[in-house]
Amino acid sequence: MPQEGRIVGLDVSKLKVDGCIRSVGLRRSERSTPEGQAEMLSWLKANGVRLAVMEASGGYERSWAKALHGGGMAVRIVDPKRVRHFAKSAGRLAKNDPIDAEMIAWFAETFPDAPSQAQDVEREELAGLVKARLALLQIKTELGNQAEHQQPRSVVKAFAAVTRSVDAQLARLEAAIAAKIAAKERFAARAEIIESVPGLATQSAAGLIAWMPELGLIDDKAASALIGVAPYDDDSGKHRGERHIKGGRQALRTLLYMPVVGAATHHNPVLKAYYQRLRAKGKEGKVAIIACMRKLIVILNAMLARGEKWDPARGRRSAATA
Repeated sequence: MPQEGRIVGLDVSKLKVDGCIRSVGLRRSERSTPEGQAEMLSWLKANGVRLAVMEASGGYERSWAKALHGGGMAVRIVDPKRVRHFAKSAGRLAKNDPIDAEMIAWFAETFPDAPSQAQDVEREELAGLVKARLALLQIKTELGNQAEHQQPRSVVKAFAAVTRSVDAQLARLEAAIAAKIAAKERFAARAEIIESVPGLATQSAAGLIAWMPELGLIDDKAASALIGVAPYDDDSGKHRGERHIKGGRQALRTLLYMPVVGAATHHNPVLKAYYQRLRAKGKEGKVAIIACMRKLIVILNAMLARGEKWDPARGRRSAATA
């Protein structure tokens, strides 16, 4: 009889998934198709698996999570960086799909309370829209950079035509993002709080809602680390190295960078005063902007936790203690 409470590690890729029930040494590989998902689910149930654990893998995990949830299986989606660091700490340097599936299972067994990304179809759809908009903005920036150089007339006309098309698609995506937020009460409530901050508007709010659902539910250090603006020490013995930010959600940092620049230099009196104080202390411009982003995330974390809109007095007190 299969033992109760088994865990399977699933390594998901575009074409297939590899599964490992490490506790009994069982493995299986299936195609990433509805038929393959049904076969895998049947195998998992036949072997007493109660929990399927997989890494966030660029979206390929979503259809598998949905299929397994639909079949009554509990699912956890974990941070792939943590799994990889765990594997290295265990001396498992080799890497392929079956090995990765085993490492995911071992990680889940070792850290049963590791944070999981809860499946949220509505938020994932919003995240897809935000990601697509950011991709189009990058295309527009690249076209603009090319246009700065002297080009044949035909190239100039081609770039101009593509830029007009990109602008039209950006407008459509931005309208879809706004409609998505307005249609979902919990999104609209968070957006109202975020957009009350001088310097932040719909697209900044959309990025925070889609890519940082933990905001307002975690402590300030965790919030700073998740977005990747927490400075880490580089010290050893008597050596005192420069502190650097590491990791975090780069796409969200990219999305927020220019709004924070605008807020810190023009639109937000609290962040502007903080930015000017850092610059007066000799901090480089980019370093000061990242510090402002960190301060903004801390303020937003508190606002969302309390369900309160922007209060410049609170913001000034927060900035003064930094």
